[in-house]
Amino acid sequence: MKKYGIFYGSLTGTTRDVAHRIADALGPDKCDLFDVHDAEPAKLADYETIVLGTSTWGDGDIEENWYDFLAGASAMDLKGKKMAVFGCGDTAMSHTFCNGVGILYKKMLPTGVTPVGAFNVDGYHFDHSDAFIDGKYVGLLLDEVNHADLTDERIREWTALIR
Repeated sequence: MKKYGIFYGSLTGTTRDVAHRIADALGPDKCDLFDVHDAEPAKLADYETIVLGTSTWGDGDIEENWYDFLAGASAMDLKGKKMAVFGCGDTAMSHTFCNGVGILYKKMLPTGVTPVGAFNVDGYHFDHSDAFIDGKYVGLLLDEVNHADLTDERIREWTALIR
């Protein structure tokens, strides 16, 4: 069994690209990648750590392919599994920056997963994010539109936290 299952939703390819970069940082031989568009939620049970990624769309929604996947995933018992979340947003959308990350996090908590990978947002300026929960940012928030130069270092630092 591989240690990490990386599940992502990506309409434009940005979150898919980040998911692959995260896999490279964790060690490609330790990861399997799944696009939630054609993945079965039951695959989550196969991994010690599940890594979930989404972009944020519209008024702060998750990427559309997550809806069906989450319907099945949120009903699972994943006690004993670790969960890390990441997402792509645009700080110009200052009132909903990376809200999708917060949505994934909240929807998956009832499964019994243990969250890991809270991370800082230093260098980004925005007004609100639903990924700020209980006094911390619950995962890796990225802005590939305005701050792509920060992404590689953030991925390195974050993956060190979730190992």
